Amino acid sequence: MNQTVSLAPATTAPPLSAAITRAPLSFIRPQKEKPSFHSSAMTGGAPKVFFESEAQSVAIHDLRGIAEDLSLDREGFALRRHRTAVADLYDDAAVERAYLPEIEALLRRELGASRVVIFDTTRRSDGGDGAPNPDGPRGPATRVHVDYTTKSGPQRVKDLLGAAEAARLAAAGARIVQVNVWRPIRGPVERAPLALADAASVRPEDLVATDQVFPDRVGEIYHLAYDPGQRWYYAPRMTRDEVLLIKGWDSLDDGRARFTPHSAFEDPNTPEGAAPRESIEVRTLVVID
Repeated sequence: MNQTVSLAPATTAPPLSAAITRAPLSFIRPQKEKPSFHSSAMTGGAPKVFFESEAQSVAIHDLRGIAEDLSLDREGFALRRHRTAVADLYDDAAVERAYLPEIEALLRRELGASRVVIFDTTRRSDGGDGAPNPDGPRGPATRVHVDYTTKSGPQRVKDLLGAAEAARLAAAGARIVQVNVWRPIRGPVERAPLALADAASVRPEDLVATDQVFPDRVGEIYHLAYDPGQRWYYAPRMTRDEVLLIKGWDSLDDGRARFTPHSAFEDPNTPEGAAPRESIEVRTLVVID
């Protein structure tokens, strides 16, 4: 069952670069019953899904030449050059001590935040069993999805900040934005890069609310159904000195981007013998008073 959501209006199409690659992306097939899947935390390995997917070949535009024209509030994502002082992003202590404060400072600058709450850090790799994490190895996410919904976004705020603080912020008119910060651990990325949909090109009815089952709770994300009007972008050969900011949910429903579908994909331009893609993503709530 789909939920009614509002997205940024597609009255003015964003710029499209001349450089295009065509590649298949995995979309959900809409169904009568609400779809669900068991998370990696539930299975101890790959997620177990209870819905059907379909591959659709789409044109994915190189965003590098137009990066300055892209907006987190219009397309729902942005590419930024951002160096880290952390030499080893597999070092949990160094990530906690130095990397997360770097990400907090970046988001304070980018969004004018009064508070940044970091609540998850995940590494991914398409090599071997995946990248190591405290809760087990993770590979790239290969179905087009959005991390939060109109239901789970506000619930995540309550879970992290408490119901009383969430109510206080809402009464005060504060804006809360869920933002993922995605960085290559090693670069340049030549395998399994990230494709991002322009939020203004996504029809609300194509966002399919899906239960995500954990051992101790049931969350909710959106999977995306295919529509030929969707516009897709990627940043080829990303380095570890670059990050993608990806909006997962916005408390404001005023016509700006609220949800940004994304997925790893198999790039047909991948050279033979390319190194596995290794990345780290930090999930945050950004509070703007």
